[in-house]
Amino acid sequence: MNHLTRNDYASALQLLARLETESAGLESFANASVRAIGDFVASEITTLSVCNVVSGHREVVGLPRAALAPADIECFDRYFFEHPLVRYHAFEGGRQTHRISDSLSRRDFRRTPLYADYYRRVGLEHVMAMPLYVDGRTLVSIVLNRRGLDFSERDRERLELLRPHLGFLYRQACADAAASQPTRAPLPLAPVLPEPVPPGLTAREGQVMHWLACGKTDAEIAALLSISPRTVHKHLEHIYVKLGVETRTAAVMRVRVMAA
Repeated sequence: MNHLTRNDYASALQLLARLETESAGLESFANASVRAIGDFVASEITTLSVCNVVSGHREVVGLPRAALAPADIECFDRYFFEHPLVRYHAFEGGRQTHRISDSLSRRDFRRTPLYADYYRRVGLEHVMAMPLYVDGRTLVSIVLNRRGLDFSERDRERLELLRPHLGFLYRQACADAAASQPTRAPLPLAPVLPEPVPPGLTAREGQVMHWLACGKTDAEIAALLSISPRTVHKHLEHIYVKLGVETRTAAVMRVRVMAA
């Protein structure tokens, strides 16, 4: 069931437009996205979490330093491979926004050593994670934490609305970092399900629109459709005119508003 309202779509579009202008580089993306998501879905602590799924170590980015002490992070790492969200996104193939309560009841979660030694100590009860990037070594997620009420299904759906676009912005930030540093750029996230295509678009424009909604770059869309990036750009120009928008993010959001 879709619990989203038109205001949810409009707010998501405004958030993404703000992030597109504020996030130039990894550090600014981390800080801007954590601030924006924390305002979009209420949360006591919001982080951008970079997990090494081989070593079992987590690095927290874009968070005020005082929010989590080094001892807290060390305690989290102790139970890294037992964490329901790490297991779901890194090892079970989950690609959507997920709550701990989607995997464990509150009573069962409170019986775990992870809760007893970490979450109870830091005073948190409920956690929801939105994955931005996953491969065999790394899991990057925006993680929201609460003390009182659990996150609702509408909260989860609101983050799902943003997820492919934030994944795209994350990859763009990584590409910017790779351009200035000799580091390996991350691979794209796995595709999401096709978006509904509004009437008026051609079959090829519909294909471009689908991959646009998956967060693909123009070059990636060109490779997937065996056409040139210039042709992709021309298709996007036509799509923008037909939808009455000016940016790729606005195009995807307009399609979702029309389908709501």
